[in-house]
Amino acid sequence: MSENPIDAFIPEDIRDLYEIHNYRNAAQVLATGCPNEFQEIIEALRVFRLTLADIRKPGGNESDIPKRISGLLRAKGWMETRIKGDLLITKVSGTIDKNLGEKDLEGMEENESDTLEKIEELKNKGQVERIVRENFLDGHKVDYVKKRVAFDLEWNSKDQTFDRDLYAFRAFHECDLIDAAILLTRSASLNAVFEKLGPELNSDGTPKTSKNGKPKLIKTKYGASTTWMGKLLYRLNAGRHGGCPVLALGITPNLITDWAEYESKNT
Repeated sequence: MSENPIDAFIPEDIRDLYEIHNYRNAAQVLATGCPNEFQEIIEALRVFRLTLADIRKPGGNESDIPKRISGLLRAKGWMETRIKGDLLITKVSGTIDKNLGEKDLEGMEENESDTLEKIEELKNKGQVERIVRENFLDGHKVDYVKKRVAFDLEWNSKDQTFDRDLYAFRAFHECDLIDAAILLTRSASLNAVFEKLGPELNSDGTPKTSKNGKPKLIKTKYGASTTWMGKLLYRLNAGRHGGCPVLALGITPNLITDWAEYESKNT
């Protein structure tokens, strides 16, 4: 059986802890083109852990889990980054001199200096227009960027958040600001954990109940319409990230420090 191509670029322990999907050779791009930044991400992923209490606590992307990721990356210079920009369009109205023969036209088309000279002539005649589309890029934000690598985490937001993330990655990449991006979310394998955990907890540790007094189950908090790998993959398969290489990582039960003990006591 042939070796998985990403095995040479992602350490085995990381592959054991996370579900991994490699789009547009992101792992190869990161490991060879941005080795220092990629190694910092690998080290953070290696240290990162969560507990059953983290999962049961209220809060979505404001829970302790995203804060833990921030604690691992902010000190190393991974900064929230926004981009915005205007689009400058040069509209040239006019053609090459019609008195020139066909061969001369071919030569001029291939000669960049002649073409630029012709544009300058047209500019002097008022046939070159500069158009500015203000805020052509606006509001694109990535939570963690360092040099030419972007990283984001979606733990439990609405699944439409992935569209925002992938569009931001695409915009950063098309502006030649990053070489690749990494997106960390929940693996589908966590659903087995949610099924067994029972009720969601209030901030004081008591079980959360619905209006009719019944316990609100953890599995409903982490529903199908929230951010998890299944909702991310179909967007990546549809190419919503454009040409940006994206490494999609899923948090699995192997990262929960007290899951094995809990499971053994409740089987």
